[in-house]
Amino acid sequence: MDFLRPASWEEALAAKAEHPTAVPIAGGTDVMVEINFDHRRPDHLMDLNRIGELSEWQVGPDTVRLGASVPYSDVMEHLRAELPGLALASHTVASPQIRNRGGVGGNLGTASPAGDAHPALLAAGAEVEAASVRGTRMIPIDDFYTGVKRNALAPDELIRAVHIKKADGPQQYSKVGTRNAMVIAVCAFGLALHPDTRTVRTGIGSAAPTPVRAKAAEDFLNAALEEGGFWESGKIITPSVAKQFAQLAAGACNPIDDVRGTAAYRRHAVGIMARRTLGWTWEQYRGAGRTLEGAA
Repeated sequence: MDFLRPASWEEALAAKAEHPTAVPIAGGTDVMVEINFDHRRPDHLMDLNRIGELSEWQVGPDTVRLGASVPYSDVMEHLRAELPGLALASHTVASPQIRNRGGVGGNLGTASPAGDAHPALLAAGAEVEAASVRGTRMIPIDDFYTGVKRNALAPDELIRAVHIKKADGPQQYSKVGTRNAMVIAVCAFGLALHPDTRTVRTGIGSAAPTPVRAKAAEDFLNAALEEGGFWESGKIITPSVAKQFAQLAAGACNPIDDVRGTAAYRRHAVGIMARRTLGWTWEQYRGAGRTLEGAA
């Protein structure tokens, strides 16, 4: 196994063009596990840790540009207001040591359906900035996952950054695991309210071959909130609406039985998480509305 260590982004792209099968490594929290268990034996490893820009982020008017190697701990500490769903997801990642090393770029590159960041990225609405010597392109997060541990990157492309819409409303994230830490998700669910567009987005992890959105559940809830005047009134969502949303979210799953849980349990748990996160986010939205009314 050869070890490549580019000193700049340009060198990294050139190396990837010359060695398309080279596996990039930054935090190494996914790659090294696969290598240690002999699940992967690449011809080349490409260390990206000398490229400082990958560990930087910029907060713009509407989006956050998150470098591929920004660790989860930085998201938790510095971007909680802008990216609350991703910050909550980051809290569930393994241990403090892993959170200090691992980043969203690695999660995306591995594209495991159980990756903790995926539901939050789907719910928030994100784009992946992929680059090669041929140029740069933006891949919508909905188009990024193409199969079990497969993504839309070309062989000569590297993930440079992730562009995530800043929260314009409450966001939540839930994860079920076999214990409270250092655990792969049995299933996970992310939810984001977008009051600016009066829409809701979701993300489901570890309950289908790829991370997915519960689009039928979103469509139902969007219609119910609009037709019922919930956005304007801020009234409590009725139990029947919450129940239907949960059932449709569970229906979006296509899980398997494995050592961490059965398919039936995953569907059930996703429905429970959908109902609970809807309740939490809507209470936050109602609370913010009452605060604004009081200030006025």
